[in-house]
Amino acid sequence: MVDKMFGYEFMREAFIASTFIAITAGIVGVFVVSRNMSFLSHTLSEIGFAGASFGVLIGISPLAGMILFTMVSSIAVGSLSTESSRREASISTISSLFIGLGILFLSLSSQSSSYATNILFGSIVGISSKEVQQLMILAVVVIFIILLFYKSLAFDSFDHIGASAAGLKTRFLSVAFLITLALSVSIGSQIVGSMLVFVLLTLPGATARYLVHSVPKLIMVSVGLSLAGVWLGLYLAFITNWPVTFFISSFEVIVYFLGLSYKNWKLNH
Repeated sequence: MVDKMFGYEFMREAFIASTFIAITAGIVGVFVVSRNMSFLSHTLSEIGFAGASFGVLIGISPLAGMILFTMVSSIAVGSLSTESSRREASISTISSLFIGLGILFLSLSSQSSSYATNILFGSIVGISSKEVQQLMILAVVVIFIILLFYKSLAFDSFDHIGASAAGLKTRFLSVAFLITLALSVSIGSQIVGSMLVFVLLTLPGATARYLVHSVPKLIMVSVGLSLAGVWLGLYLAFITNWPVTFFISSFEVIVYFLGLSYKNWKLNH
């Protein structure tokens, strides 16, 4: 069955793209969880939907529109969400606005409802070679930024007070990370869609925290879980013809609860 699956070019392209997406989401997800930005990744997914829809409306690629909207909005939304008292209200308000804009943009375009479904829930099996190359370039950019600021970003993410006291430019680090998060949302949306991209950006990283503690190990476990989820999801989608998003989401949720159960078991023994 595996040989038959890789006999199709679109499946080979899907596995290449999903590998880069999973590595990117796995790395960034560790910092998303540690910086308490799970809400923000969810908000950016709605903004990404509006951006992709806007791209379709004006005749550019959905990925370009998604990057445009998420890049511009990430810093503004991130600043708005720093105050815990305003976080939930700001996120629900902005999410509702951009979902509405996304629906408006799609209704004004000439695309069918199936195209909207692809934006919302992903369509990795229909990805082209050119799109794979674009995703690979974006993934390399994200990973490069993380590596460039790795030590400072890790310090700020896991000990913000200590990083501030040590004189690190925490504001600059925050902006740099928001840019990588925006790019990661745009990349991840290509496989699980704009509505569920936060699954890859939060659950593997959150699960890793139940299993290991050092930052390098967190990244390794998170990337491993992301890769396992997308690879297994693609394989099961191929043999069942069910949506790949369902399998990826189910896998990550199941593993998350297994990790949580393991953590609770260790605390009680």
